[in-house]
Amino acid sequence: MAVRKLGQILIDLGYMSEDTLWDVLEQQKQSPGEVIGRVAVRMGVVTDAQVTEALAEQWGMPVVNLEETTIPPKVIEMVPQTMAEIYKIMPISLKGDVLTVAMAEPQNVGTLDDLRNFLGVEVRGAVSNLKDVQAAVEKNYAGHEDSIEDVISELEGGDEYNEFANAFDLTNPEELADAAPIRKLLNMVMLLAIKDQASDIHFEPFEDEFKIRVKADGQLYEMVPPPRHLANAIVTRIKVMAELDIAERRLPQDGRIELNVGGNRIDLRVSVLPTLFGECVVMRVLDKTVVQLDLNKIGMDTAILSQFRQIIKRPNGIVLVTGPTGSGKTTTLYSALNELNEITEKIITTEDPIEYDIDGLVQCPINADIDVTFASCLRAILRHDPDKILVGEIRDYETAEIAVQAALTGHLVFSTLHTNDAPSAITRLRDMGVPAFLITATVEAIQAQRLVRKICTGCKTEFDPSDDLLMELQLPIETARKYKFYYGKGCTTCNNSGYKGRTGIYELMDITDDIRDMITSDANVDDIRNFARTQGMTTLREAGLKLIFDGVSTIDEIVRETVLEDVG
Repeated sequence: MAVRKLGQILIDLGYMSEDTLWDVLEQQKQSPGEVIGRVAVRMGVVTDAQVTEALAEQWGMPVVNLEETTIPPKVIEMVPQTMAEIYKIMPISLKGDVLTVAMAEPQNVGTLDDLRNFLGVEVRGAVSNLKDVQAAVEKNYAGHEDSIEDVISELEGGDEYNEFANAFDLTNPEELADAAPIRKLLNMVMLLAIKDQASDIHFEPFEDEFKIRVKADGQLYEMVPPPRHLANAIVTRIKVMAELDIAERRLPQDGRIELNVGGNRIDLRVSVLPTLFGECVVMRVLDKTVVQLDLNKIGMDTAILSQFRQIIKRPNGIVLVTGPTGSGKTTTLYSALNELNEITEKIITTEDPIEYDIDGLVQCPINADIDVTFASCLRAILRHDPDKILVGEIRDYETAEIAVQAALTGHLVFSTLHTNDAPSAITRLRDMGVPAFLITATVEAIQAQRLVRKICTGCKTEFDPSDDLLMELQLPIETARKYKFYYGKGCTTCNNSGYKGRTGIYELMDITDDIRDMITSDANVDDIRNFARTQGMTTLREAGLKLIFDGVSTIDEIVRETVLEDVG
């Protein structure tokens, strides 16, 4: 059933004229992403109460006045504070098996489905406004703040554990997986990870403990471990949510959990691996709102960005991005394709797996089980009249050969390689069996990159590094002493790590005619690297030094992420 437009409802209720609506819609174009109700309130055309009434009419939900609503403690206990904050809801009543929640954003229809999945009860919505929901969460959760430590201590002992143990067969993980405390623990782990913009959540069984670790900013942080005997129940609960076979515990399995947080779809890619002491689970968190697919926002230096933009607009050839796993290669390529994504261009990608779906791009997933490989997919793609092609990774000669043929026949091909720096990619292609004359005929540019952690702005502190620490930068001590150095002391904002967020460092080697001559004459990597530097190439180490001297990152971080040969 088609949902009536909010603007039309506001007109029907007599709160707005048609002319005013056109003014509001014009204003909304200036701030894409802002919903029409908020724009109208900001312009002073309608009140919060009138928009709330219109939303209730639009979604067939009652309006609730949170200021006058008394909420029982048992209702508050059902929904963790993190969940209430992330989904912008306030639980208000529980009748039988039906929980009613006040929603600040009823237009996010996936919220109720997520809550049903998380909580295991029927959930119905009522409408309130954002200010009242936030005030209610602040007031009602004061003194009830949930932490993972509290949930685990409840599971380890006390009255709640005894009730839980009596109600469920602790030897039956299927029955246990549906228990409220297991749901509560898993919900908190997942939602805290999303809130902290983590990239992965690891559940790891060992002989005497069950570890939960979360990867944020490229580093793993351990959470308080739950009781070891609940490992099977937690893994079973994850498998239920990911629609995997809970009876199969001997084979690896892959699945996904889809959430809809604040109107944004978040994919959790679930991988289950049988180990010596049970099943190990890793969830990859794919959140489009965290990864901004915009070349201006990935940390490229202005000069490199300008050069990279010119390269990706060339009519044909191969552009390679290199670096280890987790160095942001995919994000860089997606950002480049996003910029090139115009109605006049046909862009096709083949990826393993597809991490983010982008409107306007034709994206083909790899499935090796049925022989859909990069090479076979790339062959088929060439029959679809593409202008630009992304091959997730060049892994073998066959894929490299077809990529070369595609470039020679007038296509621009983007791909990745696993090498330490840009010049090494030439050697890697040679090792795969690609002749030097084809490398020089097709490869336009190679970019190496790394992701480095940024110093937390909340606890950034100036310090005087020791001579030993400065020597690791391979700079004369006198030169280094001219700059100021910073580190993060650690605070609540950054989980006491001293770092918050990451940025990229880049090494872009444009394949000029001189470098083509060197490749043809079989020059070694060091010679190519040194020559490229004379032509203006900034190495990864040099890009890292700039971040240190600008107070963005630390000596330790740059030394860890860049190799010494870069300055040779």
